Amino acid sequence: MQAHGSAQQPTTELDARYSSALRPRPGAEEVTATPWAEARRRLEAAEIFWLSTVRPDGRLHVTPVIAAWHEGVLYFSTGPDEQKARNLAHDGHCALTTGGNSLTEGLDLVIEGTAEPVTDPAVLEAVITAYESQYGSHITSPEGTFHGIGDAFRNGSVTVFAVAPVTAYGFGRDDGVYSHTRWTF
Repeated sequence: MQAHGSAQQPTTELDARYSSALRPRPGAEEVTATPWAEARRRLEAAEIFWLSTVRPDGRLHVTPVIAAWHEGVLYFSTGPDEQKARNLAHDGHCALTTGGNSLTEGLDLVIEGTAEPVTDPAVLEAVITAYESQYGSHITSPEGTFHGIGDAFRNGSVTVFAVAPVTAYGFGRDDGVYSHTRWTF
């Protein structure tokens, strides 16, 4: 994949079957869909994502990854011999999820799409900048957990993947008010 992202705004819809105020209160607001701008803001701020891929035998593989949202695309990397890379070589369909663990507050997000390897040097440089902005000293400092990741992107010792969303979901919780939003791109 060489050209990434889209300025296209997704179609947003609230799935009323899974959205409700469990404890309706007098004067409480109606349950509404989460705006895409809020979901995008949370994607840009998230530090850990869970990547779900499918093994060639059909079994699922789920693993945490760091990722960066840049120009409408979610980017992550992996070593060429890692399970997720082998799975994606067989079937690029995947999902990346992020969110919190609270039952009463937060917004969990799921991005579904097809992971495509990134090889364009200009795109790789933009992704490196996005990672450095996202993770700061974890990547830029010699003491950082992922120091040198930009060089690994440049020299091809890891594969960088791009996932442009096809469908995304938001599962919101706010003190007993639950919402299920679907964005279609």
